[in-house]
Amino acid sequence: MNAERSRLYYTTVFLHVSFQAIKHSLAGKESDALPCWLDTRMLMMLSAELKGCRDRAIALGEVRRPLDAACDHCEILLAQCPGALTSTICHRHLNAILAPLHDVMDILSAPTPLSPTSVWQAATRRLRQRWERQA
Repeated sequence: MNAERSRLYYTTVFLHVSFQAIKHSLAGKESDALPCWLDTRMLMMLSAELKGCRDRAIALGEVRRPLDAACDHCEILLAQCPGALTSTICHRHLNAILAPLHDVMDILSAPTPLSPTSVWQAATRRLRQRWERQA
């Protein structure tokens, strides 16, 4: 895993855990019609971090689409927050943010296939090391 991919992975983990903590801290349950009051400053901070993560993922096309979806749902949540949401709708938006973040974590945690160039470079390096030991 290269440095940028690793950084995106850990940022995504942070975002997933943060949105999950928000979801678990809600007073109402998913089936309640109670009003949902969220800390909009914290949501704005997480939204900015989510957008930054999406912008850094330009080179990784497979994670760009789920990050776009998470950003869109976060914007919708912020537009309706605070006070215009019931617990049911709030949970629905948070689930819609968490699902693509989970997908991104799965994608980024998978081992990256080696490019043909790096395979040849690794083989060349091993041969040189063996040759130097024998010399």
